Amino acid sequence: MDSMVPFSFLLVDGNNIIHAWPELHDLHRRQKGLAHTELQRQLLEYQDQSGKRVVLVFDGRGPGITDEREPNGLQVIYTDGSSSADDVIERLAAKYAEKYDLTVATDDLLVQNGVISSGGFAISSNQLSDWLDRAAGEMQRFIERRRKR
Repeated sequence: MDSMVPFSFLLVDGNNIIHAWPELHDLHRRQKGLAHTELQRQLLEYQDQSGKRVVLVFDGRGPGITDEREPNGLQVIYTDGSSSADDVIERLAAKYAEKYDLTVATDDLLVQNGVISSGGFAISSNQLSDWLDRAAGEMQRFIERRRKR
């Protein structure tokens, strides 16, 4: 990797995306964990295809902020009761947006504005869906080309 090219990160406001995407919102209404799992699956596929590091942030899970990840896997952060996913995303953007290529996916305009003012990029839930669809389509075309060989 060229040392002049910064690492690329995508921070995702998990609950915001779950409530914005109808298919995930339906899963969430049936059973909360299903929507979390499906969003994680989709984002892990995107991370694998795009080369971006994905950090998924959810509101509250317990008494402290927890950070879960597997080697080369998706990083998932659950906030504690004293801070929200928005707070964590804004702090991460303020700390890292000038050092890394950082994009945040959320429909929260205040968070988007904070990220942009920190030097990062912000996309909506619809734009994130487009990114994931495009990456999946590129992967499918790659697989089809390989099969034809």
